[in-house]
Amino acid sequence: MSSDPSKTSGQFHSTKGNVVEGIGNATGSESWQQSGKQEHAQGEAEYKAAQAEGYAQGTKERIGGKKDEVVGAVTGDKSQQTQGNVRRDQGQAQQEINKNI
Repeated sequence: MSSDPSKTSGQFHSTKGNVVEGIGNATGSESWQQSGKQEHAQGEAEYKAAQAEGYAQGTKERIGGKKDEVVGAVTGDKSQQTQGNVRRDQGQAQQEINKNI
């Protein structure tokens, strides 16, 4: 696994771990069972880490967008206000995608 968590990589390793564990169960190989369980757990952990990272980034964008929106409204800069609204909405969407269900 890479140093940066990835949802895709996490799902891959989780699924691969399940397959390896299943083969171990079918063949009676305890080493395959353990290896599969371990890879599954690592995959799940990586997925959750990537999810948390994405949520935090969405929060950062949402707060920055709100700041730009307010500054634009106070200064009368409609362009900054609009850009702030867009950035805030993008941050909110990123949070929704990455929220822990």
